Amino acid sequence: MYATLSRFLEKFMSKATIYKCGFNLSPMYKRSTGKIYEVSDDLLDVKVKIKLSYKNSNYVGSIFGGSLFSATDPIFMIQLMNILGNNYVVWDKAATIKFKKPAKETCYVDFIFTPDEIAQIIKDVAFKNEIDLTKKIQLTNKDKNVVFAEVSKTVYIADKQYYKEKKKLKKRD
Repeated sequence: MYATLSRFLEKFMSKATIYKCGFNLSPMYKRSTGKIYEVSDDLLDVKVKIKLSYKNSNYVGSIFGGSLFSATDPIFMIQLMNILGNNYVVWDKAATIKFKKPAKETCYVDFIFTPDEIAQIIKDVAFKNEIDLTKKIQLTNKDKNVVFAEVSKTVYIADKQYYKEKKKLKKRD
């Protein structure tokens, strides 16, 4: 549903605007209390903030760990799907979060890919058909001098044709 809507909206808006608005209007992402506040035109840089509010405040007055985790969960996967295009399959595969300090103020996190990283992903998938990519991010304060949590995400990326053939073989077994 979201992919179909995105293709339609691309006639009227940039991919960056669709990405930002799509996430921020999505009921499941809104519940995380995260908000995308900036997306680069090439989608290589996505910035998220998570404000402390009554919706995500825990028993001790800091941001609930589940809110921190869920606000970071889908970004890399959807970001890569949009950057790489329809010839690839992208799935979240694993994630861990390490809490460093109670988040009693707004948290910020940057999801960044470089053009070189994207080129390497394309090269690796062309060679191996499928890869696991692990990215690490930090949830910080606005000045980036306090780290509240560190998240490690593993994303599975495959050539779409290879993935379809692999699924067919699994069904036969």
